[in-house]
Amino acid sequence: MLDKVKHLIAEVEAFKATSKEEVEQFRIKYLGSKGLIKGLFAEFKNVDAEFRKDFGKALNNLKVAANDKVSSLNETLDNTVSDASVYGDLTRPGEAIELGARHPISIVKNQIIDVFNRIGFTVSEGPEIEDDWHNFSALNLPEYHPARDMQDTFFIEKNPDTLLRTHTSSVQVRYMEENKPPIRTISPGRVFRNEDISARAHCIFHQVEGLYIDTDVSFADLKQTLLYFTKEMFGKSKIRLRPSYFPFTEPSAEVDIYWGLETETDYRITKGTGWLEIMGCGMVDPNVLTNCNIDPTQYSGYAFGMGIERIAMLLYQIPDIRMFYENDVRFLEQFKSVI
Repeated sequence: MLDKVKHLIAEVEAFKATSKEEVEQFRIKYLGSKGLIKGLFAEFKNVDAEFRKDFGKALNNLKVAANDKVSSLNETLDNTVSDASVYGDLTRPGEAIELGARHPISIVKNQIIDVFNRIGFTVSEGPEIEDDWHNFSALNLPEYHPARDMQDTFFIEKNPDTLLRTHTSSVQVRYMEENKPPIRTISPGRVFRNEDISARAHCIFHQVEGLYIDTDVSFADLKQTLLYFTKEMFGKSKIRLRPSYFPFTEPSAEVDIYWGLETETDYRITKGTGWLEIMGCGMVDPNVLTNCNIDPTQYSGYAFGMGIERIAMLLYQIPDIRMFYENDVRFLEQFKSVI
């Protein structure tokens, strides 16, 4: 009988389980109300008196070993279930982590900022919700000025003097009010115009506008700055300036770059001319300087502005401006390799 108990102890110590069900079957077999250990305790009275001490000690060891084995196996299986519930199947192969990408508008905006930073332009920012003075009046667009009709403005209903800015020129006004010349700044940001959405136009878009105010600033300075920009941004060294009209600059001009006619795409986007319009510019109107408390008899300056979406569409040959705002992952993933 003693040998049987010792054999059972060895069997208990060697037992292994891979599930809670196996552990429960083991517990019932040894520790249940009809289990082996209870049966052996019932046989205790039939053991010879000289062997009872050793038999009782071995029987207690068997019971302790069985209880310890059940507790140990349950704890191990609980930890395994917990890991699986958190991490899933730990044997499955790993998956590559998807990397994000910068939005093409952000990429182009940062490139433009970097080009102008190299020649001393700092970045200035302002509010997207503006008042009439900073968005219109200070820029030589007084009330009832016909050029206001060009802006297609979103006005705030509860306050007719408050609106969504139609250009980042309002940031330049604020900058001139708060800083004395020399001023050399660019103002990137989002602007809003109440226009119909199409492949070439949107009611929300982004601009970068530049401003340089100092003594003896000339149109030649403006031209050289723009030539530098087009060389750095597009790799193009040929530009032309066509007379135009903007209320806040005089004289004003549209800037074209010679894109070339080397491919079928070049013919399509330039309509067979080889020239592409990229921005507007001009010398700051003396009235604007006066409105911003800068003496126009002492200082002069130039300003320019371009649409970031238009530049991005040229650089990446994007045919529809709406693609920038649809958040289509297939479109955005194409820019993963672009810094």
